[in-house]
Amino acid sequence: METQPEILSFVKAMASAERLRIIGLLSQGPKSAVEVASALGAHASDVTRHLEQLTASGVVTEANGIYELDEKAVESLARGQFKGKRPVYDAKGKGDDVRKVLKTFIKADGSLKQIPPLGNKLLIILNFIVDAFDFEANYTEKEVNTILRRFHVDTAALRRYLVDEGLMARESNGTKYWRVKGDSK
Repeated sequence: METQPEILSFVKAMASAERLRIIGLLSQGPKSAVEVASALGAHASDVTRHLEQLTASGVVTEANGIYELDEKAVESLARGQFKGKRPVYDAKGKGDDVRKVLKTFIKADGSLKQIPPLGNKLLIILNFIVDAFDFEANYTEKEVNTILRRFHVDTAALRRYLVDEGLMARESNGTKYWRVKGDSK
């Protein structure tokens, strides 16, 4: 069940390097599709397709063939996503060992310095990572990878560890993932 289709649409729109380049250009000011294509050295049809997806996700607006980044919509999506809706992993009260592991393996931006070896350290890190997923949502493998990429490039390993440790579950064919309710390990 997708509880926040707007943010999933936004994440999908951001999952392309070309669309990110387009957003970068539009952040400098409004442009036509031809101007964007010329600046990127891309085909106009490809740029138009990307602009349509960005427009559909609400990131970009279009008026009379001129595309403009909707900064307020992006800000609203970001604020709505993080405004008390997701639990924050709080190491306070978790014990010195948890704080020490998090400090050892997590960078200031929340990404992993490295994936710890199997065992308690890995479990502590996985409990930190799983908080990025809602209990009520189902995710495709691509969506899981997009979220996990924020933490580390080896999304396959993180995905596998989350399932192996029972923090997430998946359909046997890998088409659907979800966060498992239960006691945090």
